[in-house]
Amino acid sequence: MPFKTNRFLKDHAMKPIAKFFLTCAAAASLSAPVLPLAAQERPSPVVLAGDVKAVKTITEADGKQRTELVEPQTIVPGDRLVFGTDYSNTGNEAVTNFTVTNPLPEAVRLAPDAEAGLSVSVDGGKTWGTLAALTLANADGTTRAATHADVTHVRWVLESIAPGAKGRLTYPAIIR
Repeated sequence: MPFKTNRFLKDHAMKPIAKFFLTCAAAASLSAPVLPLAAQERPSPVVLAGDVKAVKTITEADGKQRTELVEPQTIVPGDRLVFGTDYSNTGNEAVTNFTVTNPLPEAVRLAPDAEAGLSVSVDGGKTWGTLAALTLANADGTTRAATHADVTHVRWVLESIAPGAKGRLTYPAIIR
């Protein structure tokens, strides 16, 4: 859902939740494929759409708990979110090695239960790997293992998307 930022910013004081969602909208708009220059000359047949859902725990009358993904209303530090990107190939040919890169908004950190094999960056998208394989330099020149809080971007490389194929990519996050 597009934001009407000019009118919104002009007519209302920006609330923290609005700032967060504007950040998320900006991040979702950056979820563009990385393609060779020749491929960028023609529009990609792959369509992307991003969203953010809050994880809500519901306790049933019998005491059992279940979780639902809902539209975020009020969020506070520690709340869990799921960022999603839907993709579909609207073209007549398979698309190969399609890359989807999502920067994490500064207000969130990657959740510890994220897929261990997820390709991430901890340096603004310069280098990539699994979190367990990445390190960061300390001020004294030593290195330390990267943590979930260090992740700046997540990325998926889709080997092949057949014509008409659709899918969804997600990662869990926690409000800082």
